[in-house]
Amino acid sequence: MDHVLIEALEVDTVIGVYDWERTIRQRLHLDLELATDIRPAAQADDIHLTLDYAAISERIASFADAHHFALVETFAERLADTLRQEFAIDWLRLSVRKPGAVANAASVGVRITRGQA
Repeated sequence: MDHVLIEALEVDTVIGVYDWERTIRQRLHLDLELATDIRPAAQADDIHLTLDYAAISERIASFADAHHFALVETFAERLADTLRQEFAIDWLRLSVRKPGAVANAASVGVRITRGQA
C-alpha cells in the first residue's frame, strides 16, 4: 500500500480545557499519512484517481474552524473519522501537536492510527 503524506499542516481552532483557552484560537500542527494505491492515478496522471491532498487539507482547515474541543485527543479522533468517511480512506495515521501547551516542551499531542492498511 502507498501513502499520501501531508506534513506540518497548521490550523487554528478553539481548543483547551481551561476557560481562558475557550476564548481564543490556538494553532495546531498536523502530520497525516493516508493509505491508498497510487498506481491508477500515476498511470493515468489523474488527480481524481488518488487522494487529493489539497482537498483534504482544505477540509481539515474547515473542520478546525467549525469545531471546538477541550482535548487534542477528541480533535484527532473526530477528524480521523471525518476524513475516513468523506474521502473513503481505509487507513490513516494522524499526529496532532499543540505547541506551547506545556512549559519546557516544544509541543504536546497525540498520534493515532485508524483503519486497516
